[in-house]
Amino acid sequence: MCLAIPMRVVHVDQFLARCEARGVSREVSLFLLPEGGVAVGDHVLVHVGYAIQVLSEPDAEASWDLFDMMTDDQDRLGA
Repeated sequence: MCLAIPMRVVHVDQFLARCEARGVSREVSLFLLPEGGVAVGDHVLVHVGYAIQVLSEPDAEASWDLFDMMTDDQDRLGA
């Protein structure tokens, strides 16, 4: 199973971006997206260091809400 994490772009330098999510900052490759298709403030799905899709902010927030629900379920089950 693969997992991609939504992150907000805070800096773009050609085909690299600095992205943040929940206090974690990562350098992310933009090689898999169209050139010029990502700007500061955009949200992207990040998988193994590569941005694979641009997301709307509501979609990024909905993804994090789902992750939170899964984590809460695991905590309640004692896993």
